[in-house]
Amino acid sequence: MSLIALIGFLPFAARRLLTYLHLFQQEEYDGPRFLRWIVANQGFDRRLSLALLAAFVGQLVVRNSAPAWLFPAIVGSLCLGAATIERDPRKTGKKPLAMTTRAKRIFALAVTLTLLIGAAAALAGPWVILWAVAVQLVPLALVGGNLLLMPFEQRVQNRYWQEARAILTRMNPAVIGITGSYGKTSVKHILGHVLETAAPTLITPGSVNTAMGIARIIRERLQPHHRYFVVEMGAYGIGSIARLCALTPPKLGIISAIGKAHYERFKSLDAVSHAKFELAEAARDNGGRAIIAADVLEFPWPREFVQRHADLVTIVGETEESALHISALRQESDGIVVSVTWRGGAYELRAPLFGLHQGRNMALAFAAACELGLAPEDVVASLRSTPQIAHRLEVKPQPGGAILIDDAYNSNPVGFASALSLLDTLQQPGGRRILVTPGMVELGSEHEAEHIRIGRLAADHVDVLLAVAPHRVGPLASAFKEAAPQREVVSCATFADARGWLDRNLGGRDIVLLENDLPDLLEQKLRL
Repeated sequence: MSLIALIGFLPFAARRLLTYLHLFQQEEYDGPRFLRWIVANQGFDRRLSLALLAAFVGQLVVRNSAPAWLFPAIVGSLCLGAATIERDPRKTGKKPLAMTTRAKRIFALAVTLTLLIGAAAALAGPWVILWAVAVQLVPLALVGGNLLLMPFEQRVQNRYWQEARAILTRMNPAVIGITGSYGKTSVKHILGHVLETAAPTLITPGSVNTAMGIARIIRERLQPHHRYFVVEMGAYGIGSIARLCALTPPKLGIISAIGKAHYERFKSLDAVSHAKFELAEAARDNGGRAIIAADVLEFPWPREFVQRHADLVTIVGETEESALHISALRQESDGIVVSVTWRGGAYELRAPLFGLHQGRNMALAFAAACELGLAPEDVVASLRSTPQIAHRLEVKPQPGGAILIDDAYNSNPVGFASALSLLDTLQQPGGRRILVTPGMVELGSEHEAEHIRIGRLAADHVDVLLAVAPHRVGPLASAFKEAAPQREVVSCATFADARGWLDRNLGGRDIVLLENDLPDLLEQKLRL
């Protein structure tokens, strides 16, 4: 009779595994992080489990008076009912579940494990409570499947890594590695544009910054004619950058910033500085040099590195010891203007970009291009045609006259503050300044303090705050309301709700700052 329950349980488990796989994929298949997320957000099944518990109570009441098939049938029916209402994240997710080859392998093995869990529940006895336990074990089947596949995945990744390394060695472009707590993607796009005007250049697209992502770009896109290869390098712990540098040994390493972005992973800024300077060490060991923002020298390890290797480092910033000295920086309505001094010459850098923090990114790209042999005058000319960077303070005039500032890919305190000041620069007469934000991510223990600080700052630049995902952005909204009690605060559960408010209320002279967007696992609490 328990076979009836198993037949209903399997479709439910398969649909629920897709839901969890969607979140697991967003956590980059990191089992411990995924399980911590489930615990922290109470991402357990409730509805089906409570229904099964109610059925179990009924089973205890009637005991042996019910026919043998009744409660297995109830279990099967409840599971099938839950399966029919489960959303399909391949179709409904903000960023839909991508059923990559790896995702398919994990899913198939997890389904097999849930079959074993269901079989164990069926064989263990007739009690309905066993199926409630089986339901709660579904996410563990996903993690277990991934663990079982790890040796195979490692072999696959090693093969891709070796193929990419061989292609890179054969093509032999000049590799420029870029890392930083923030700014690295913008520096990559700016520098890539400048270099492309001089010679064929390949850059890693979007926010691709992991070993497998970089290996895929090399295998699929790197060609013999490419003279430069600009690589964004993400750090997910000590050793991350070193591994990326082993794949793509840099002749030039750029470190844009050390800050609290991804603070949750590193726990201290000292650890962040060590992780980021693995790039400088790799460039040194490869006979190259490093270009660093001056303010990273606030930290002991970067200062020690520069003291030992001053001849291999180019410092960019407003300090007197900077090789490229930024003497003035201003935001105009059509872009950023940066006045710099470089090797005895004065230059004015202009680019149609927005946000004062982009000025330093432009200066870093200028210094890098010059160190690679481009004439400063040519770099200045190239910067003037720099395209806006998608979702990074991208200014988009709307058909009705309103302005949208798309900063959806930003999630750090420095960029957030710069974006707020841009609202004042681009504000139209009679228009409101509207901020749409779910706050920042991966700040760890600094989450509340940084959101309170930004909330108070927003009070000086924002007329209407649309607080998305209230469970995350509460400290920011509270600080904003306290500092500017007369300003409007609209609580929105999701970005869809915020878009609905804008559709109903946006005026033709308004300006909207969309500051950060969240993946599904952060925007909403999972309700199962």
